[in-house]
Amino acid sequence: MKIRAMTAEDYDKVYALWKTIKGFGIRSIDDSREGIARFLKRNPTTSIVAQEGEQVVGAILCGHDGRRGCFYHVCVKEAYRKHGIGKRMAEEAMEALKAEGISKVNLIAFRTNEVGNCFWKSVGWTFREDLNYYEFSLNEKNITTFQ
Repeated sequence: MKIRAMTAEDYDKVYALWKTIKGFGIRSIDDSREGIARFLKRNPTTSIVAQEGEQVVGAILCGHDGRRGCFYHVCVKEAYRKHGIGKRMAEEAMEALKAEGISKVNLIAFRTNEVGNCFWKSVGWTFREDLNYYEFSLNEKNITTFQ
């Protein structure tokens, strides 16, 4: 299993992986080939893939704003779960953030994502109950569809 930085050339394989993840939300603009290329251009070292042969079996979109890192679209193909791949990818992304001077990372998990929520708690992440998360859409054409 190879864990490495994601590149724009990984898009087709990563997108195909996302399409297999139950309950996964994919945005029409942000998660398009152009949207991911823009994200990776801004964050060239922090997004991660897990590769088995030619197949991408895990991925994390990870970026930062100069102050805080954020994980997006963390997933591992179902047949490869519970083998430490998610943890290894998260550690690799966090090391890349540290190398860029970032000292804290956040993520958002849907409440209904039992697998993800159990995973994050099991690897030592803190569940925050002291804040509310808000968002405001600047582009109504950026539609989320769920797998």
